[in-house]
Amino acid sequence: MKGRTRFESIKEWLIERIIWICGVSSILFVFAIFFFVFREGSAFLFRGFKPVEFFTSIEWYPTSQSHVRYGALALILGTFSVTTLAMLIAIPFGLGAAIYISEFCSARVRETVKIIIELLAAIPSVVWGFIGLTIMNSLIIRLFHAPIGLTMLNGGIILALMSVPIVVSIGEDALKAVPDSYREAAIAMGCTRWQLVYRVLLPAARNGLLAAVLLGIGRGIGETMAVLMATGHSIRIPTSLLDPVRTLTATIAAELGEAAVHSDHYQVLFIIGILLFMITFIINLTADLIVKGIRKQ
Repeated sequence: MKGRTRFESIKEWLIERIIWICGVSSILFVFAIFFFVFREGSAFLFRGFKPVEFFTSIEWYPTSQSHVRYGALALILGTFSVTTLAMLIAIPFGLGAAIYISEFCSARVRETVKIIIELLAAIPSVVWGFIGLTIMNSLIIRLFHAPIGLTMLNGGIILALMSVPIVVSIGEDALKAVPDSYREAAIAMGCTRWQLVYRVLLPAARNGLLAAVLLGIGRGIGETMAVLMATGHSIRIPTSLLDPVRTLTATIAAELGEAAVHSDHYQVLFIIGILLFMITFIINLTADLIVKGIRKQ
């Protein structure tokens, strides 16, 4: 018995060490990625970078022979416009689906719907981009009589479909985390199912639902291939849903392979990467803090 007990303690110790190594290594990997991105863009960042031009100008001419300009305002606005449109579509559908799965559907339907949502999450982004490039492009041209269907509307719809599974999954977890005593008390007081959802569940799960929304926003901002293929990749400040736009991530994907290593153009693309890293980090950190807040409650 003593030998067996000692063997089990050693096995438990090894498992704890492996889990600890996995947790620490994930943190180290994040810092390593940030260090690499910062190192590649740091030389130009502290030498010739013009933050006023970068954040206020729409003139992006990194390969000009006479007057090189690195104005990323149109890229930033393009990123946030596509992401905002996507969230306006994804949040109502995602939260509505989460409420339906959590409170209204039967167990059999719940499993079927969750499998479909997981399949949506498993579709590669390049496949979504291909759908936007072929199917959505033709539909937008036909429905809106637009000269081209690769627009902010196209990218927003595709990005919304990609963000919905995250919102649904985390939103359902937040609703399920509400104690059953809340539901029982509301039903005992004569609340209908909709009153239960609106007056009890949504206020009780608001932090978790907000975390789902923030993570969906982070998913939208960080997407690359789908928006590269579906938005038209045109540098302009969008004034309507049918304008083509270009995002920060799509700019990196399209130009990094053609930029000379360690050139100013190459380093500016990594500065864009630093900006994206900071935006997504802040969004994910905020969502994590909100989730921790709801767990404490």
